[in-house]
Amino acid sequence: MVEWSQLLLPALLATGLVFVASSLIHMVLKLHNPDYKKLSNESEVGAAIRKGAPAPGQYIMPHCLEGKDAGSPEMAQKFAEGPNVVMWIRPNGGFKLGPFLGKWIVYSFLVSLISGYVAHSALPSTTEYLKVFQVVGAAAWLAYSWAGPADSIWKGKPWAITIRGMFDGLVYAGLTAGAFAWLWPRAIGG
Repeated sequence: MVEWSQLLLPALLATGLVFVASSLIHMVLKLHNPDYKKLSNESEVGAAIRKGAPAPGQYIMPHCLEGKDAGSPEMAQKFAEGPNVVMWIRPNGGFKLGPFLGKWIVYSFLVSLISGYVAHSALPSTTEYLKVFQVVGAAAWLAYSWAGPADSIWKGKPWAITIRGMFDGLVYAGLTAGAFAWLWPRAIGG
């Protein structure tokens, strides 16, 4: 059995590798720039939203939470006319990258640690590189990627964006799996 303390170093290494890879994907290669479109009337939409003064949170428009209401002629008309929107509103203020990056580092560390925990629970210390890679990689890919399809199914997120995000997650999972497989304890003479 692998000791818990032996999961920390590969989790830290994986976190660093994922941070570097995500920085390259987003800031150097800019693979996700096409994911964000600008409204032609951004100022008007912004003014309309500010007028309502919504608190930070998730919003849907047209607002309909009950299935029976969705079938009413009034709601059918609103859905037909559009727009059909799911949006998130963050607190007002300048864009500060530091808190986002800090949360990303914590999240990546937790994904790495939980992926290592899955391997810790399933594999002995004598497990070979490829098997550790497979178990950790599968767990990490589930964590990094597989919430995306639900957003495409239920919230209308374009599938192209989801697929790009899942590719990112596959890269992050591969780096996480490689860190754990490389640093996985091996019994002497095993």
